Amino acid sequence: MVTRCVINDSDTTGHPVCPYADLDAYAELPRLADLRLSPGGTRLVVGVAMLDATKTRHISTLWEVDPNGVEPARRLTRSEKGESAAGFTPDGDLLFASNRPAPGATEDADAAALWVQPASGDAQVIADPPGGVHGVLVAPTGTVLFGSGLLPSAVDLAEDAALRTRRKDTKVSAILHEEYPIRHWDHDIGPDRTRLFVAEIGTGPSDAQLTPRDLTGHVGRALGDGSDWDLAPDGKTVVSTWIVPEVTAAQRFTLVAIDVATGARRILADDPGHEYESPRISPDGTQVAAVVRRRSTPKDAGDTWLAVFPVAGGPQRDLTSEWDRRPNAPRWTPDGTALILAADDNGRAPLWRVDIATGKPTRLTEDDAAYSDIALSPDGAWLYALRSAIGAPPAPIRLAMIEGAIPEPLPGPAEALGRIAPPPGRLTEITATASDGTALRAWLALPGGAGPGAPAPLLLWIHGGPVMSMNAWSWRWNPWLAVAKGYAVVLPDPALSTGYGRDFIQRGWADWGNEPFTDLMTLADVAADRSDIDADRTAAMGASFGGYMANWVAGHTDRFAAIVTHASDWMLADANESGDVAHEFTREMTWEDGDRNSPHHAVDQITTPMLVIHGDKDYRVPIHEGIRLWRDLLVRSADDNGVTPHKFLYFPDENHWILAPQHTKLWYETVFAFLDHHVHGKPWRRPEILG
Repeated sequence: MVTRCVINDSDTTGHPVCPYADLDAYAELPRLADLRLSPGGTRLVVGVAMLDATKTRHISTLWEVDPNGVEPARRLTRSEKGESAAGFTPDGDLLFASNRPAPGATEDADAAALWVQPASGDAQVIADPPGGVHGVLVAPTGTVLFGSGLLPSAVDLAEDAALRTRRKDTKVSAILHEEYPIRHWDHDIGPDRTRLFVAEIGTGPSDAQLTPRDLTGHVGRALGDGSDWDLAPDGKTVVSTWIVPEVTAAQRFTLVAIDVATGARRILADDPGHEYESPRISPDGTQVAAVVRRRSTPKDAGDTWLAVFPVAGGPQRDLTSEWDRRPNAPRWTPDGTALILAADDNGRAPLWRVDIATGKPTRLTEDDAAYSDIALSPDGAWLYALRSAIGAPPAPIRLAMIEGAIPEPLPGPAEALGRIAPPPGRLTEITATASDGTALRAWLALPGGAGPGAPAPLLLWIHGGPVMSMNAWSWRWNPWLAVAKGYAVVLPDPALSTGYGRDFIQRGWADWGNEPFTDLMTLADVAADRSDIDADRTAAMGASFGGYMANWVAGHTDRFAAIVTHASDWMLADANESGDVAHEFTREMTWEDGDRNSPHHAVDQITTPMLVIHGDKDYRVPIHEGIRLWRDLLVRSADDNGVTPHKFLYFPDENHWILAPQHTKLWYETVFAFLDHHVHGKPWRRPEILG
């Protein structure tokens, strides 16, 4: 797969044709997410993250894409605060969430309000609960459903507003917790708790304020981070995941149906051995499809499949329990005969059709892509989605729902902005066989000039997860920035990766230091043996689980000239008990498993220079892991003058991901300076902004 990006050339606008060689230009590339199709199938809207005027923040803007693939994409929103798509009214007017100032207001809202933007006329706020809106759904009947946070003692929205004002005026930020968890990824949980609200938007002019009605009341942790819900087409029933507390500070996701008229709730699925997610109600309102997860144990990696449940109650019917792939959130076909979804498969995430009667999965796409944000036209003739790949950023496509159809690209925001940026170099695959006979594979991204006479230095790029696949585009860890600097990048899927079946995950389960490590080294060997790779100049990099593996690699081989470890576990058993979802980590590994697989035990064997990177607001892998790793390296490496080959890049206001554009730029500058120093032998040069 050869791409056309030309290093250091320019187009007529003055922008580099290859922004992967220019970090400022790279930050300006549009980043697409959250594709939405109107009820009539005539409007397609996508969120686009773009740099603000200060170039220190990405804001989400909304663009309209022609579903027929004829007209160029056009921008719909332009506020400084940004907007996220929330859906459409029954008449096709756009709904979005934003905390930009309401018309006539002088200050930004404290939380995201629900806005409507008619085809003609100005956008108006139609709901502004103090706790904001999220998870907005609209039934064809005009019933609107959304989640909003209320303080636990508030009886209604008015009292919630008064309590919030009191906290703000008295500068109280404390949260009193009575249950676990207390944090998630990058934010605190609370002090408010999600409730579900319903309202009627009707038809015709859509600029009148909604009158939200509290559907659930205060239900504590039941509706929290990770909750998902759906609204029946007739607007009479909500199906939602529902969090149930367990002993030992744990929880599980069950499935409930809620009557919109009365708020009465009934259980659809509750099994301590399973969890449920992504519920989707059938077009006729009688069934709900959901992803079922058999919960893992330290001995069992669990499994994932699709099932359907009668909305009125009754036994579940498993659809894909025999399919050796893990399905993602499904979408019903308009006739209710099938579910459409993406599922990882051999380094890709193609689209699949699962027949409701038989459970048989049929692959719909055969390219090297990963698909998300699936939407189907009302007549079932067209499927719309975002398509990405290792070598292609997300972009809108449509697919005719006929056998043998090929995805058609739609003119998107990147084309309208003149920011089409195919990455440099070329992409290929490598394969290997593990010592236990398991087939292994990886993507390999190569600079265009790499060859036997000019071999490229190699970077081993280890994915996070760990139960995921290196099969889609990444803005945060983008290998093409390294390729633009002349590196080859190998992107393996070692044991624990998805898309290769249950046994492939089980090979590395609760045993991270064995097959995942040897798989990585086997694939690195295959890459290094190529004539277009310089095996004497190699480095390894990873984040999250990939950072853990980078730490393990550092203590178990000296083959690499440098190692970059980001947001990484160091004392694994302790980290499992202090992260935001400790109840999940400790269910997947015993303390003994974590200690046996902990990289800190091999610290005395580390001779490779390491760049440690961590954000203080990382709640998935808490900052103490990075600090302890850094100190352990210093204690064993600093000379009499305190000089060490290792470095620690610390972000006080970033989290598990480095998100601010200026920090992303600094991240790459530091990483490439570190690699230049140790892989190429260049003098160490601090990024200029660091002084």
